[in-house]
Amino acid sequence: MKPNRQQFFTITVTLIAALGGFLFGFDMAVVSGIIDPVKSQFGLSASQEGWFVSCALLGCIIGVLFSGNLSDRIGRKKVLFLAAILFLVSAAGFAWSTSYTMLIGFRILAGMGVGVASNISPLYISELAPARQRGRLVTFYQLAITIGILCAYISNLFIQRHAAGASTDGVWGWLFAAEVWRGMFLVGALPAGAFFLLLTIVPESPRWLAQYGRNDEALSILTNISGPEEARREMTAITALSQKPAGGFNELMRPPLRNLLVMAAVLTALSQFSGINAVIFYGPTILKSTGIVASDALLYQVMLGAANTLFTFIAIWKVDSLGRRPLYIVGSLCSAIALAATATCFLAGVTGWGMLLSIMLFLLFFAFSLGPLKFVIATEIFPTHVRGTALSMCILTMWVSDWLVNLLFPMLRDGIGVAATFFIFSACCLISFFYAKKYLFETKGKTLEEIASGEMLPISQ
Repeated sequence: MKPNRQQFFTITVTLIAALGGFLFGFDMAVVSGIIDPVKSQFGLSASQEGWFVSCALLGCIIGVLFSGNLSDRIGRKKVLFLAAILFLVSAAGFAWSTSYTMLIGFRILAGMGVGVASNISPLYISELAPARQRGRLVTFYQLAITIGILCAYISNLFIQRHAAGASTDGVWGWLFAAEVWRGMFLVGALPAGAFFLLLTIVPESPRWLAQYGRNDEALSILTNISGPEEARREMTAITALSQKPAGGFNELMRPPLRNLLVMAAVLTALSQFSGINAVIFYGPTILKSTGIVASDALLYQVMLGAANTLFTFIAIWKVDSLGRRPLYIVGSLCSAIALAATATCFLAGVTGWGMLLSIMLFLLFFAFSLGPLKFVIATEIFPTHVRGTALSMCILTMWVSDWLVNLLFPMLRDGIGVAATFFIFSACCLISFFYAKKYLFETKGKTLEEIASGEMLPISQ
């Protein structure tokens, strides 16, 4: 392929794989618009409502636990197909559910799809991307998540505002007018179906193919991505490190892989302890008390979603030129400052645009550092034979951390107050700053094989 065709091929495959991130964001955010109507229609108690919202996390954990090792054994592409099927079945099934039990079942299936996609999509992208573009292309996955969240908010808002005047005749009238929440969830079947169909044209990961001795296929794919000369050099490096069979958890627990796993898991947990989900999901509730938002929570969510998407482009722009380490260190420190400013606004009774500005600044700093870079780092630092399993451990850490934040935030908010809670979030970002400064090493411009071979040594020993 000519250079421009190689770039087109690489970007096309990346965007298709990133649809897993889009569906991840859409499925997790769409529920924000359906909680109240589902609760009303099915007469849910407080405990039933809590289980309805949180059961997707159980699915996420299940999806993460089996997908990493499975992808190491049967391939990345097949597991991505599985994620697409889970998204498609859950979206259609949820929209046609007639009982609380069915809702829970399909919600868990959706969570499994999210868990699989959150694990395998960035892994697949990292294994296809050329070294000089890998950070940027993996960051596309985080961008797709933010776009998925934004599209879910916009879709919910559109359906909510147009349902009142819609006809209730026929199937579509029943879905979009009589029971608005069904239409909100069914919209997700469209990108899920597109994801399934488009996966038929993407190749398998060349590094996974080489791991199982399918070198000719791997070389052909690498040639389409990097050209014949670069492909042959990469193939030589890949085959030199692809003799080991797929590894498991026990191998990850032995040095030096254990040290890398600890670093990636700590950075992942701290990124979620920044309180990003509290800002995204509880933001409307928080800011209503400040006078910024009078009544329309969905409209406010669209504003936050748009800002989060826009700011992620900074990471795409700079991650391969400035590097992972500088962005992570600067972003975590600035996030700590922005969260401390937000806490101070609550403490001092500052409302209106001052409050909104401090939260928007946090979203800006998070979107180019703590948000996307945890995926970039976790997909780069492990060798091929354990990469799927290692990434699944990091993503599991992300989901458990999310669960803790979502569980504890309402209690902290009502117990010690919003200001003190945001100071805690700020402290977590500050810890992330010092931890990354000490342990995080730079990987920009290096192939996955150069990183895995031990040529890249941590900056702080």
